Amino acid sequence: MDSADHAGAVFGALSDPTRRRLLATIADRPAATATELASELPISRQAVIKHLSALADAGLLDRQRSGREVRYRVTPAPLSDAVSWMTEVGGQWDERLETLRRGLGTAEPHHRDPAR
Repeated sequence: MDSADHAGAVFGALSDPTRRRLLATIADRPAATATELASELPISRQAVIKHLSALADAGLLDRQRSGREVRYRVTPAPLSDAVSWMTEVGGQWDERLETLRRGLGTAEPHHRDPAR
């Protein structure tokens, strides 16, 4: 899987607000279990497990079995890879826009007024 595919998996997993909330909670409190996390959300434990699986499948979480429970920890590398991909693509667009600006003979970048 190339970096764009990894980034796509990360963005897909983070597209859900519940997953983002779970990831933030686990980042603040490593080794949380699905039962602990479900007690803080208005969804079932089974729904939490489904969301945790999506995050783990994207590589954002590591699962460790501890007796009967599974504990979750954030794995930051895939998120860093996605940010790197965004930076790379953003740089490419900056170059393209600069080329376009020069081609149009505009002296300075035009910033659109957000109030309009």
